[in-house]
Amino acid sequence: MAEEKQHYMTEDGKRKLEEEFEHLKTEKRQEVVERIKIARSFGDLSENSEYDAAKDEQAFVEGRINQLESMINNAVIIEEDTSNNSEVALGKSVRFKEIPDGDEETYTIVGSAESDPLEGKISNDSPMAQSLLGRKVGDSVTVNTPGGEINVEIMEVK
Repeated sequence: MAEEKQHYMTEDGKRKLEEEFEHLKTEKRQEVVERIKIARSFGDLSENSEYDAAKDEQAFVEGRINQLESMINNAVIIEEDTSNNSEVALGKSVRFKEIPDGDEETYTIVGSAESDPLEGKISNDSPMAQSLLGRKVGDSVTVNTPGGEINVEIMEVK
C-alpha cells in the first residue's frame, strides 16, 4: 500500500479541519440524508432532479469527509521557530520586493491544507514558496511562476 502524503499545517489549521470534519459528519451528513428521504417521496426516481441533486451532494460530502480524515490523520504540525528569523521556512511570513519595479508583497508559507492566497497564505508546494524556502534576508531569488519568471529580494522573515 502506498504511503499517505503528509499534510503540513499549523495547530490552528488542524483545529479548523477538525471542526469542518465534525460539522460534516454530524450535521451536514444528516441534512443530506433528510433531503434524499424527501426527494424519494416525490416518486419516480428516474426523473427526479431533487433526488439526483441530493445524491450528488451526498457524494461530495462523503468525499470531503474522507479527504479531511486523511489530512487530519497525516497532519504534521509546523512548530513555531522564533529563534531564526533570517531564513525562510515553513510557517514563517516573508516580505519581499519584486525587482526592478519594487512592488512589495508578504506571504506566510503554510502547508497545502491551509493555503489561501487571498489571505496571504501560500502552499509550501507552490513555485513561489519552493523558490523562497531556505533563503535568507537580502537574498535575490528568481521565481518561476505560471506567468513567467520574476525576480525578488527578500526583505524580512518573521
